[in-house]
Parts: sequence; structure tokens; C-alpha cells
Amino acid sequence: MNITVFLGSSSGTKELREEAARLGAWIAQKKHHLIYGGSSTGLMGILARSAMEGGAAVTGVEIAFLTQQRLSQGSLTELIVSETMAERKKLMLERGDIFLAFPGGTGTLEEIAEAISHTRLGLQKGICVFYNLNGYYDPMAAMLDRMTEYGLLDEDGRKSIRFVSSIEELDKICTRAGS
Repeated sequence: MNITVFLGSSSGTKELREEAARLGAWIAQKKHHLIYGGSSTGLMGILARSAMEGGAAVTGVEIAFLTQQRLSQGSLTELIVSETMAERKKLMLERGDIFLAFPGGTGTLEEIAEAISHTRLGLQKGICVFYNLNGYYDPMAAMLDRMTEYGLLDEDGRKSIRFVSSIEELDKICTRAGS
């Protein structure tokens, strides 16, 4: 299964770094293919290195100006260089079966929002998941519930956006999607 993970290139907390490493190891153990932003720094780098150390195929999709700054992760299975953020997101969406928002910043929110929109419109197949570690995405779940309450998101749309609080819960979603 191709798992596109949206997450930051900043380091985050110790807990986030440890969980990113656990997620990468799980991706490798389950023989999934990781697609991510291509950076060697912060949480992105931790995730990619952990997945690669476990033997996973890892594709990085990075913007050209960042590769020129030599921020790309080395030893990737594949590095795809895009000219724009729009092209980068498109390439990441085209390759994914699962779209996972790890705790992140505004870029992570932008990427998962686009994935949700594309899957809801039928432009892309896949499952959108928020990794709700320690309630990080509780405000997002509340906002989606509010959208539903106000008639701006239908019940099926709301149910299609998943939240998991552990790798074990993510594993169940991936297992169901693969069967």
C-alpha cells in the first residue's frame, strides 16, 4: 500500500520525533511504500530514515529550490523534483492510497485539506486520515463536526475523514483498505 504522509520539516517535540520513527518502522515492517515531502530535516527526515532503515521503498517529492539547498534526503528509492507546490501536491496525491496527516503545521493542513477535497470530489481515490496523537487534531475533528452541524459537510463526508490515535488503529484502516 502507498502511504502518503504529510508532516513538517521542523523537529517538533521529542514525542513527535519518537512517533515519526515508530511510524517509519511500521511502514517498513508492513512492507508499505512511503511517499512524503522529500526533506532530510525534522520530522520528515526522521520518518524517511526510519522507513529506509527497515527496508521500505521511499519516494520523496520535493520542490526544486529545496533540492538546490541540499535539503533532500539521500538514498531514497526515488526522488521526484517538482517546480511548484501545486505540482508537488498533485504528484503526492497521484501516488497515494492512504493520505495521513501526522501532527504538523500549516503546510500539513494545506496538504491534507487538498487530499480531502480531491477524494470527496472523486478526483482521487484514497482514504484521508488524521494521526491524532494525544488529541493533537481534536480541534479539527470538532471543526468537521461543526461543518456537518451547519449543513456544510454531509454525514457520509464526515465519516469518510478518519482519525486515529495510534499506529495500531492506522494498521486496521490499512488492512481493511487492502482487502
